[in-house]
Amino acid sequence: MEELVIRDADVVDGSGDDAYRADVVVDGGRIVSVVKEAAAAGCQRPKARRELDAEGLVLSPGFIDMHAHSDLALLRDPDHSAKAAQGVTLEVLGQDGLSYAPVDDRTLGEVRRAIAGWNGSGDDIDFDWRSVGEYLDRLDRGIAVNAAYLIPQGTVRALAVGWEDREATPGELDRMRRLVAEGMEQGAVGMSSGLTYTPGMYAQEAELTELCRVVAEYGGYYCPHHRSYGAGALEAYAEMVALTREAGCALHLAHATMNFGVNRGRAPELLALLDEALDAGADISLDTYPYTPGCTTLVALLPSWASEGGPEEILRRLADEGTAERIRHHLEVTGSDGCHGVPVEWETIEISGVGDPALGEYVGRTVLQAARERGESPWAVARGLLLKDRLAPTILQHVGHEENVRAIMRHRAHTGGSDGILQGAKPHPRAYGTFPHYLGHYVRELGVLSLEECVAHLTSRPAARLRLPDRGLVREGYKADLVLFDPDTVAAGSTFERPRTLPTGIPYVLVDGRFVIEDGRRTDELAGRAVRRTPR
Repeated sequence: MEELVIRDADVVDGSGDDAYRADVVVDGGRIVSVVKEAAAAGCQRPKARRELDAEGLVLSPGFIDMHAHSDLALLRDPDHSAKAAQGVTLEVLGQDGLSYAPVDDRTLGEVRRAIAGWNGSGDDIDFDWRSVGEYLDRLDRGIAVNAAYLIPQGTVRALAVGWEDREATPGELDRMRRLVAEGMEQGAVGMSSGLTYTPGMYAQEAELTELCRVVAEYGGYYCPHHRSYGAGALEAYAEMVALTREAGCALHLAHATMNFGVNRGRAPELLALLDEALDAGADISLDTYPYTPGCTTLVALLPSWASEGGPEEILRRLADEGTAERIRHHLEVTGSDGCHGVPVEWETIEISGVGDPALGEYVGRTVLQAARERGESPWAVARGLLLKDRLAPTILQHVGHEENVRAIMRHRAHTGGSDGILQGAKPHPRAYGTFPHYLGHYVRELGVLSLEECVAHLTSRPAARLRLPDRGLVREGYKADLVLFDPDTVAAGSTFERPRTLPTGIPYVLVDGRFVIEDGRRTDELAGRAVRRTPR
């Protein structure tokens, strides 16, 4: 007898088609039958060792977070309710060009320092891997939800070239090609870049194109955080479209949005650019989170020249009065490339987390507020924080526009991604709320998307991008990564004031046919594993 039958569920199967009533039978980690109500009326209903009454609940495929920063969180926190409680059953890691494989001992230490604001220092982690394959093997020991991995181009460049702002030599480019090929062979699904983060931003278009050619050979995709989301945003998007078309590589645009005052109301221009490329045969998708503020590290705002050489060189430059004044001028007057070419508006920069608890008084304040309280200039506050906290502070950037958010989420290439940073005393609520916020706010309350459309954006579309032949739909033979939610009550509990509050209205989540959320509570199941690239 099969393990589980989910009885009388309203199935939204991920295809975008209308919902239907059905019994869904699960066994051995897979969906073994879907018996629709009309069929069940004329025959004996399926039975199993356990029956779950799903009356009033929607059953859908598990949600796929196309942009996650849980690279270390999945290892340090077996509970991982931040994502499991949202109905997320698969996360894509290795984002924004910086993560922890492939590395050597030198690069690992540098990367840990560079992205401590995203993932913590890692002092509590046994870094017993160096290659992509070894990292995926580490995930296979058991994690809360499944995870796929993108090869981080910035980490690859740090390993082969270093943190210098220069063109790679032919030998260094060959080594980067080999590193990308090895990562793809070991199971990565593609490659990411952070083109406003060092050292990835030092790569010119020709270098990126060559690496994308390697990704394309393995059937993977390129996921860039491109060069600007502010001034020059459309040109930055166009560069990525042209680059990947030249390389013959699929393109997935990370947290695709149009931010800062210069881009208010300009989402239709971005969508027209993408539609033109799609109609011409380009393979493009994108992800967004359903909020207007962004989130990154405070050090990311600095001009690229100030970050050359890595974290220790940044601290040295910040400590030098003359160099610090040059940095301030680029930030406040010229418009730093780290701040997307827009002069920084300190009233929009809110400190969301610090590494040193003694600096906790800054959390929840904008840099401008903190400056006024201390009788200092905003730059003095920001500089002091970076030096005292050794580059660890994270920030919220209140620079988005609601009309852009809504327009982009309707697009035919759209998928969902939380961009969730789980560090800090006051993280962005998207880390705990992205997927229920889509379902509760943008579907039920605003009607921006229908329920069936939204579920497709969060399930089958990302599964297709990841080339996963047995995920993203409620179908016989598919993996039993499933979520049951109440469409009348599902909502994000997280807010900017209480960002770690768990969602409501999601009582059951299954990963590999095992309950990781049951009756609204996290079980002790570690059913997740690494999801490796499907060979062509």
